[in-house]
Amino acid sequence: MRKTIYLLAAALLALVSCQEWEPVFTLSYGDVDAAAPQTLQVTATIAQLKDLYEKHGALKIEDDNMVIAGKVISDDHSGNIYRELYIKDDTGVISIKIGLSSLYSDYRLGQTVYVRCGGLTIGQYNGMPQLGVEDPTGEYETAYLDNRYLIDAHVVKGAKGEPVQPRVVTEAELNEALQVGYTHEIWGQLVTIADLQYGAKGSYASDHFKRIFILLYVDPFKDKKASTNRVFCSSETYGVTTWAMSKNKFLEYLDAGCFDKCGTSDKGMDDVFDELSGLTVKESIRANASAVTTSQYFHLPQGLPVQIRTSGYAKFADTEIDPAILGNPDAQDGALCTATGIVTVYNGAVQLALVDGDSVKVQ
Repeated sequence: MRKTIYLLAAALLALVSCQEWEPVFTLSYGDVDAAAPQTLQVTATIAQLKDLYEKHGALKIEDDNMVIAGKVISDDHSGNIYRELYIKDDTGVISIKIGLSSLYSDYRLGQTVYVRCGGLTIGQYNGMPQLGVEDPTGEYETAYLDNRYLIDAHVVKGAKGEPVQPRVVTEAELNEALQVGYTHEIWGQLVTIADLQYGAKGSYASDHFKRIFILLYVDPFKDKKASTNRVFCSSETYGVTTWAMSKNKFLEYLDAGCFDKCGTSDKGMDDVFDELSGLTVKESIRANASAVTTSQYFHLPQGLPVQIRTSGYAKFADTEIDPAILGNPDAQDGALCTATGIVTVYNGAVQLALVDGDSVKVQ
């Protein structure tokens, strides 16, 4: 009997040892919800909350009686939306920075969520409205609610409801939202965008169409803002045919030479050396490899670019993009398609976070 127990323990240890550690967890804790839904008195709209930022900039809210409410429209089951909860009322959407994963097990699509805003900070990240706590480092305007006591003190679960259906948006609406900026009610909405085509013109005057953007760090433990520590791939497809790249997929692309033309100088990746370690940039990037978040560029009929951004830790990161959508890498001939996801603004550009790998379809 004792021998059998030892064998079972050894088998379990071997099984656990084979699992690759990833920083995104999308576990389900079942349908049991011990806490009864609550109802709080709502004293402000999401639009009124965002107006405070427009008037004052990043602001810690001192009014302990300010309460907003909205329906949950984001779902992190695929790992593409991470440590954020998007809630919607009739005036717009706000992202709540909750520093936990597997939020979909606690906050269901369509469920009403109340937020006690007193003590929280309203801010933005590259133009996108966010509600969190004050960042003690001062590097960002908001930081995560990163412990359960703090979360439960501010985020209250209400009644469950039917999931919010995606809103169909047009190119004209997106252009208008870009002009209005931070306060426009479209940012953070669950939307469907039709008539997208692969590739988008860059910000410079050129007929060249960008396909992807990825940012690789030579050494993640050094200054990530240093130009010598960053490699940009922002032009052609580089042979990338997946929405993003897990660590293994990235290494597959790297070893195939897909990114050799990327580099920290015009010499290319292989010819640039790290002065401290003596490694080539490519060797150093390989040694420090991790999953790679990828932006795939699309455009609408009148030319508005839309970046579909996918985390390298998303479950569908390595999913192949339909070849009909990609078309010929040297031509602008991909099929028109429709995409559904959370639309955000990033540095004055439209960005879309897909719900899952089936969220883009050929029209």
